Amino acid sequence: MPDADEFLDLRGVPCPANAARALVKIATMSAGESLEVLLDAGEPMENLPPAINGEGHSIVSQKPYDERSWSVLIRVAA
Repeated sequence: MPDADEFLDLRGVPCPANAARALVKIATMSAGESLEVLLDAGEPMENLPPAINGEGHSIVSQKPYDERSWSVLIRVAA
């Protein structure tokens, strides 16, 4: 996975605040940049990708970060 332009650790942040925080961060970024987000497993991982895709951005990768969390790489849309 390529290095992300920005990084956001949202472990421990409940839904829907985690998606809102990710989208606020994305709003400050330029088209084509990437954001790596760390999320808790479970509900956050179930809800963040659809929220990101629903705003037109792309999920480049999703992979386990550790036993309780995931790393999601997001590409910012134009």
